[in-house]
Amino acid sequence: MSELVRFSVAIPDDLLMQFDNLVARRGLAKNRSEVIRDLIRDALVDEEWDDPVQEIVGTLSIVFNHHASDLQNKLDQIQHAHHKKIISTMHIHLDAHNCLEVIVLRGRSDEVRAIAESILGVKGVKHGHLTATTTGRYL
Repeated sequence: MSELVRFSVAIPDDLLMQFDNLVARRGLAKNRSEVIRDLIRDALVDEEWDDPVQEIVGTLSIVFNHHASDLQNKLDQIQHAHHKKIISTMHIHLDAHNCLEVIVLRGRSDEVRAIAESILGVKGVKHGHLTATTTGRYL
């Protein structure tokens, strides 16, 4: 970790009150400085995600009915076609019919998005969400 640098910020009192409420909700181990650092890191990660050639890590969570016609086969075909970008998968049986699959992808932002969109677009996927983060290289 690099040396800490102090700086001041001018902020309206009503915005500061809202920010202090946010700090309080984040827990005892958080203070204003920690929350500001978290927000800056979040903004930097968003910048990486917006750059189509930047390497990112993404977590795709999908819910589907495993009884849906040929769905698991279609999902497997997509995942095998992109096996170099898929780091890991976890399959969870939610009930007698529904499954949750978590797929961890790593690659260029545009490639990760395209793979996620192809999986989310498969008929029978009930819900899904891609969460992107950084490889940590630039933070």
